[in-house]
Amino acid sequence: MASTPTFLMKTIFLVFIFVSFTISPATSTAPEDCASESANPCVDKAKALPLKIIAIAAILVASMIGVGAPLFSRNVPFLQPDGNIFTIVKCFASGIILGTGFMHVLPDSFEMLSSQCLKENPWHKFPFSGFLAMLSGLITLVIDSMATSIYTRKNAVGIIPHGHGHGPGNDVTLPTKDGDSADAQLLRYRVIAMVLELGIIVHSVVIGLSLGATSDTCTIKGLIAALCFHQMFEGMGLGGCILQAEYTNLNKFLMAFFFAITTPFGIALGIALSTIYRDNSPSALITVGLLNACSAGLLIYMALVDLLAAEFMGPKLQGSIKMQIKCFIAALLGCGGMSIIAKWA
Repeated sequence: MASTPTFLMKTIFLVFIFVSFTISPATSTAPEDCASESANPCVDKAKALPLKIIAIAAILVASMIGVGAPLFSRNVPFLQPDGNIFTIVKCFASGIILGTGFMHVLPDSFEMLSSQCLKENPWHKFPFSGFLAMLSGLITLVIDSMATSIYTRKNAVGIIPHGHGHGPGNDVTLPTKDGDSADAQLLRYRVIAMVLELGIIVHSVVIGLSLGATSDTCTIKGLIAALCFHQMFEGMGLGGCILQAEYTNLNKFLMAFFFAITTPFGIALGIALSTIYRDNSPSALITVGLLNACSAGLLIYMALVDLLAAEFMGPKLQGSIKMQIKCFIAALLGCGGMSIIAKWA
């Protein structure tokens, strides 16, 4: 069951990519300078390649540290999943994911889809970024809700109320197993982890592709450090969700591995496509801009609804005003940290 939402989301994104590549040439006209190489003196392909190789290694290590740290927290007494410190760290990581959506992904989408390299109509006449982010959030809600509902129905034990027959209005199903509540919560954690990873992976490939395709050495130097911190903190948020989902060790490894390699893979792909890929070409602007909008809506929904709201409205924080304040400050610090990094990445 848990694989259903992931498969559906992947299918939606693949169809979306195909459609965006199909419509972009027909809906865009690029000025001559948009299809040509920049005259920037920092542009040097020979010097940029070694920097990109360094970026692949550095970001891979930072991503592995970020996503792996929460997975080993069970071995640290004061970082047990049911402890107060772990709850505060989770809120910090959730703030990072929220900051990523609002301060990195969504602004990039607005910037790309409002580029002067795109045709005035329709790209400058309608806020596609906001619309698709909103739509992506709603689709994530539907998938989130349906996955949980289907699982609950499959695992509920049907009982017949006393004094009633088997009429069509009396087939009431009520959960009577002691472990039903825990099982439902576990599924929620698993759905959250998979959908969140999908949104982060899409975003990570996109930023890696952009870095790999550019030959601006001045930009690459600043991006390496910023993206290392970005991926490490984002990995902490994802790693905490994977830990709560209680996957097998193999599944934990696979989810962590795919997160860690996505940005380096995007950089390698950008290097391979650097001779034909132009980040200011209409096709690239439309495809990456639309993907960023979808990813932003997904990340913002997951951070606010499934992570922060669920934590703050849960019995643990509702029973302690002091813990609520601590977790709010942690979430604020996470958002603030990603906001500062947004200056460079």
